Amino acid sequence: MQAHEIKQLIEAGIPGSEVSVKGDGDHFEAIVVSESFVGQSTVKQHQTVYGTLGDRLRAEIHALALHTYTPEQWKKNPRLQ
Repeated sequence: MQAHEIKQLIEAGIPGSEVSVKGDGDHFEAIVVSESFVGQSTVKQHQTVYGTLGDRLRAEIHALALHTYTPEQWKKNPRLQ
């Protein structure tokens, strides 16, 4: 699986999200910014993203470092930019 494929799956599963994925082979890092995360715990946000990847998370992606933010959180933290 390639980083762009993971990005496409997340974007399709969380419409309107901004997604950045880095990595190769089976180790990846993803940043996901979505309005849908407002009011959700970090655990729920991560579960939402994992849900977009389905069985591929177990079968094709060995490790995924996941960072999720609301648009407000993303804008307020300049070191994230």
